Amino acid sequence: MDGQVVRHRGRLLAVTALAAALALTGCGADDSGTADSVAPAVANGDAAQRDNAAAAPEAAKPGEPQKGGVGAPQQAGTGAPDLRVDQRAIIYTGAMRVQVDDVDAEAREVSALVTRAGGFIGGDQRRSADADAVAELQLRVPAEKFTAVVDEIARRGRQQSREISTEDATEAIVDLDARITTQRARVESARRLLARASSITDLVSLENELGRREADLASLEAKKRRLADLTALSTITVTLVGPAAKVTEEKDESGFLVGLKGGWKAFVASLTVLLTVLGALLPWLVAFGVPVAALLLVLRRRRKAPTVTAGVSAPPPVPAARSAP
Repeated sequence: MDGQVVRHRGRLLAVTALAAALALTGCGADDSGTADSVAPAVANGDAAQRDNAAAAPEAAKPGEPQKGGVGAPQQAGTGAPDLRVDQRAIIYTGAMRVQVDDVDAEAREVSALVTRAGGFIGGDQRRSADADAVAELQLRVPAEKFTAVVDEIARRGRQQSREISTEDATEAIVDLDARITTQRARVESARRLLARASSITDLVSLENELGRREADLASLEAKKRRLADLTALSTITVTLVGPAAKVTEEKDESGFLVGLKGGWKAFVASLTVLLTVLGALLPWLVAFGVPVAALLLVLRRRRKAPTVTAGVSAPPPVPAARSAP
């Protein structure tokens, strides 16, 4: 019995030792497997971060505008477009009147100035060639040189007036970009549906729809080109006048004399209109009025003439004498 107990205890110790060895081996394998799986993950994460950093666009330096400008397509997740002052689309329009000694010579100099600035002459109208000559030029110059060109023209003579106006077209351009993107997607959708059309009815209907969408897209793109032209090239209307040219602008005045002067001008104008109408009607009055008046005169004379009876009229009867009583 003692020998069996000893052998039984020995078997239990052997089984326990084997189980402990197997447990230690499994733990070591799990630890090594975890370490082996974590290391590549960390390495891959670092590589992904490096790739994202390399793919990210460079940030704009302080004082420099961001790339793309106003109206550039925005990437997903970047938020609203940058609408700072240096990124806005401004339409500049100017009008000025300058008195010069020689209108033709100064008009040629202004044309050369605009050409050197990178612009062109949009219109040229001139009247007379004497001291009261007038030249009206419509100039298109780059927006960044607008102020410099206006100041240079003002220095070429005696500036009489200047009007500068601006219009912010940034929101309109951004809205057009969004609408153009949406319309292009609609056009592509219609083209895909047209490619899969299986009947003549569907084919005709889809062709009409595609035509309408393409026309809308062309209209939006034309509006964007127009805004781009107005923002890229500013418009300046320059009026060059000679030394004897009259100033067209009049100061606002009020008072009795001003009212009397205005009333007299209105009376003279009305009288002029009346005389003009009378002069236009006078030939008709002479042509038709004189014969009608002569005919009426003849008829009136005929009515006043006495009627003459035929034969000799008898003497009037003599009253009978009364007898004496």
